Amino acid sequence: MAINAGDTAWVLASGALVLFMTPGLAIFYGGMVRAKSTLNMMMMSFSAMGITTILWTAYAYSLAFSKDVGHGLLGNLSHIGLAGTIDSVTGAPGHAIPELAFVMFQMTFAIITVALLSGAIADRAKFSAWIIFVIAWITIVYSPVAHWAFASDGWIYGKLHALDFAGGTVVEINSGAAALALALVLGKREGFKRDRMRPHNMPLVLLGAGMLWFGWFGFNAGSALAANHTAALAMINTQIATAAAVLSWVGYEKIREGKATTLGAASGAIAGAVGITPACGFVTPLGALLIGLIAGAVSAYGVSLKYKLNYDDSLDVVGVHGLSGLVGMLSIGFIATLKANSAGADGLFISGSPSLLGKQAIASIAVLAYSFIATYIIATIIQKTIGFRVHRDVEIEGVDTAIHAESAYELGR
Repeated sequence: MAINAGDTAWVLASGALVLFMTPGLAIFYGGMVRAKSTLNMMMMSFSAMGITTILWTAYAYSLAFSKDVGHGLLGNLSHIGLAGTIDSVTGAPGHAIPELAFVMFQMTFAIITVALLSGAIADRAKFSAWIIFVIAWITIVYSPVAHWAFASDGWIYGKLHALDFAGGTVVEINSGAAALALALVLGKREGFKRDRMRPHNMPLVLLGAGMLWFGWFGFNAGSALAANHTAALAMINTQIATAAAVLSWVGYEKIREGKATTLGAASGAIAGAVGITPACGFVTPLGALLIGLIAGAVSAYGVSLKYKLNYDDSLDVVGVHGLSGLVGMLSIGFIATLKANSAGADGLFISGSPSLLGKQAIASIAVLAYSFIATYIIATIIQKTIGFRVHRDVEIEGVDTAIHAESAYELGR
């Protein structure tokens, strides 16, 4: 097939946008923690970029996107070291792109997904244990789930025919379930529910959220793998849902607490972008507006559950990514329409049939269960062997100085 230059340029640019999201996440998370953990949070994101890139090149891309070895569960090892990808093309006829452009684009998804997990264990994780965890998690959890939902012969995409345009299962539900498992294994921070653990730098939080919002256009619209009508739909839907969730989150705060906060606005933006991620190519702009409004309010309520259920997901990965990812996946089952995308399907409110909703639920539950169980086992093994959590004295002192021999702010010097 002849390479489409315009589509190739769009996918390459989108890959760069998605990669930009991980430094944005580092800034977002760095501002949300206390000052004594800022650099450690940033290092966890930057190390995820380095490790995942090497793993993706060595074998993870092959596990995710090579020909299925059976039952839609995992790819083979034919692309180890990216063998066979240098001169190959992929994509629909008339929209072919170099396979290496696709490799790069999907690599950035893997990077941001594992980086998200660091938010659940802020302030208390050993950096060496985090490195080992990233290697194990990309291999055992991310690569198989990416094959299920993104590969044409994966069981979710190719056999169940559930719809997930840009990663509601692979990125969002996957990270939310894994974050819960990590939080349970490592336990609560010293002073949880007793000490004030507010973000130390809200301008950083807002800057990071803005970077994520910007990069999300590549995340969602780039998943069309072509510069076409579907990419345009995904882009406008991303903007609408993200903006709507900002308003619904701060509206929820105002009603419940009497104050609309900047942290709520930033968190709402992420919740809306998460919610529309699986649905952006399958719903109308009005559908995106509805998803954003629901995702913002649901996640605003969801982040408070950790205090009622007594688990310490430090930076609310479960409440924002897990819950909003579920909102987006299940919303497809209700409001997806062939008028938005002929490659999609009609949801319950359009067709009157619960068939698509059932498929969306099965895909969501399967990824949630697998990710939680596998992550819990990986984290437990690390905790029982080399230890995943830092010593209490290190946590109280601050992981920045104890682990990295640096501090984010050298005030008075």
